[in-house]
Amino acid sequence: MSSITLIGTGNMARTIGTLAVAGGNTVEVMGRDQSKADDLAKVLGGGGATTGKWGAVPAGDIVITALLYDGVVPVVAEYGDALAGKVIVDISNPFNATFDGLAHSEETSIAQEVAKVAPAGAGVVKAFNTIFRNVLEKGRPNVFIAGDDEQAKADVAAFIESLGLRPLDVGGLKMAHWLEGMGLVTVGLAGNGVGHWDFALGINEFTG
Repeated sequence: MSSITLIGTGNMARTIGTLAVAGGNTVEVMGRDQSKADDLAKVLGGGGATTGKWGAVPAGDIVITALLYDGVVPVVAEYGDALAGKVIVDISNPFNATFDGLAHSEETSIAQEVAKVAPAGAGVVKAFNTIFRNVLEKGRPNVFIAGDDEQAKADVAAFIESLGLRPLDVGGLKMAHWLEGMGLVTVGLAGNGVGHWDFALGINEFTG
């Protein structure tokens, strides 16, 4: 099993943390508000959740930044060398205010921007961003991942499998831009063709 640090104390941190503990992983919670981090660790419970001090070296080998998109890069920069040798997982979606485009105008992604400020030896992976929280809580969706570090992706894939989910590698970190676009597509489908939030994008394989 994996050792995970969640940076953030919001709904996605709670959901991923719950699944992680249930899957036998150890989970550390870090938040700017220590009381919120302590509360989330207590909720996760199971003997597999602890809290860490904001900015300290994370206990987890895999560090999941469960933050709003505009906070991810600054927090990774703030942690600096504390993240050396870690696998950093960006789960964010940088949607614009009208949810019909991405907040950044260039062909980049939050994960690619994280890689620019991450310390040497850290691997960056994009994952979980195409899945609505309610589906992650009660479903078994495919989890698309992207990254340049093959070992980092293998570590994240093993973690995803421990949650009972299927990891699907879409390629290098440049593909994180298109995963963010897929996140935007899911919102468009929820508001239009599907008409609700209880679904996820996935892969059906056809043989023969």
